[in-house]
Amino acid sequence: MPLVSWATPAHVPEGYLLSASVAECVRRWRWRPDYVVGDLGYIHGATKAQVRQRWGVGVVTGLKRDMNLIEPFVSVKEAQCSQGQRLSWLGYETTDQLHWFGVSEPNPLCNWCWQAQSCHRQFSYAPEHHETLLGLLPLNTRVARRLLRQVRSWIEPTQAYEKNQLGLGVLFLNSLRLTWAMSLLADAVMQLRALAMVDQPVATDDFASLQFAQLTLGLDPEASLQCFSKTKNP
Repeated sequence: MPLVSWATPAHVPEGYLLSASVAECVRRWRWRPDYVVGDLGYIHGATKAQVRQRWGVGVVTGLKRDMNLIEPFVSVKEAQCSQGQRLSWLGYETTDQLHWFGVSEPNPLCNWCWQAQSCHRQFSYAPEHHETLLGLLPLNTRVARRLLRQVRSWIEPTQAYEKNQLGLGVLFLNSLRLTWAMSLLADAVMQLRALAMVDQPVATDDFASLQFAQLTLGLDPEASLQCFSKTKNP
């Protein structure tokens, strides 16, 4: 169910509406999401930083192919120190606004490192060091990978389903005033449908498709018995 909807010309990128959408959620609902999962091509680093600094909302997107990795990342899924020891995300310190990475392996390489005596085995990085890799939730964490793998995959099919259900895919609107009216009608339909589903939920069996079902041939039982008796007694 949409909380905030926008009607803009076609040349306005979707990423430009993120900050305004979060602001509307705070103003109207006194609520904002903890994390926003978006497409990597639509949201700029400056927008991610603004949403994070102003409302404390983390924007999670994938890493573009033309983006370079920065310390401590050696890949999207792994962080290492300068000597090659794997680092784990320890958490985000809100007071200093720093991410902390440290050594958590039972047998680390630190025992043989020539810098072991002067190393605290913990390293801090500011979110603005890289808004995509770090931000409010580092990209190598299990939560971030799960959000991109599961939640992100729902967005496009859901939008396409709603568009087809409402018939918006076959419309071409060249008037912002008409588009705004159609947007209000579309939102009203979706909200009424959501309220109906909550008020009168339909009981469904999630395992119905996995249960066994006996096929029926549609034969007359008496005719089948007569045929069987004739076969046994020629």
